[in-house]
Amino acid sequence: MTADTPVGDSSPYSELVSSKAGAKRARTAAQRGVETRTGLVRRARRMDRSLQTAFPHVYCELDFTNPLELSVATILSAQCTDVRVNLTTPALFRRYRTAEDYAGADRTELEEMIRSTGFYRNKANSIMGLGQALVERFDGEVPNNLSDLVSLPGFGRKTANVVLGNAFGVPGITVDTHFGRLAARWKWTDETDPVKIEHAVGELIERKNWTDLSHRVIFHGRRVCHSRKPACGVCVLAADCPSYGLGPVEKAEAAKLVKGPETDHLLALAGM
Repeated sequence: MTADTPVGDSSPYSELVSSKAGAKRARTAAQRGVETRTGLVRRARRMDRSLQTAFPHVYCELDFTNPLELSVATILSAQCTDVRVNLTTPALFRRYRTAEDYAGADRTELEEMIRSTGFYRNKANSIMGLGQALVERFDGEVPNNLSDLVSLPGFGRKTANVVLGNAFGVPGITVDTHFGRLAARWKWTDETDPVKIEHAVGELIERKNWTDLSHRVIFHGRRVCHSRKPACGVCVLAADCPSYGLGPVEKAEAAKLVKGPETDHLLALAGM
């Protein structure tokens, strides 16, 4: 039986994780650093399918209703939690509705409204600059292509891919702290530069899956595969993860580490 073949018992977790022997076979090559390119692609795509089972309904965790709102929210999310941003943006979006509004904003007022997100002076510069650039170059509208987006104040490839994938439906890989950390932990790439990570992972996963993959990896990093103590014992990726065992492998102990609204579903997949 290969690593692609599900185990024939009644447990959904067993279908994903297989037996201990099967799991060891699936990750040994990656652990030893002798994985072939074909093997890496197959493993990465198996992991993507497992993440689809774990997180069937993914979404951008920043609240927005249009590309401009998402652009501003993503700028605010730098060094700030999505929860904090979502507490800040309702009043902000009521006050500033268009690129023209941001371009002509009163700096003191804008800074005060976004102060709680941190680095508020720099963020105000970026947001006002964004509004001005959109008015001057794009008739007040957020462009829907990467080259134009990365030319805007406050935009790098990460922000551009968030906006492309979630506001325009254009596939993109968003490399945030969680994504970069997990790509290394899973040995998908040895790269550390976010742009190089984006390109490396993009060569492993089908383009149509890039945006949802980004969400699923980030969800997994926030809910299961924590930086210091991952919940290995209840992880759907155990069979294919070369870092399995970095956290507790006993189900009862690992279960205590799982967070988020999908907790019951994730534990059910683990047979709990």
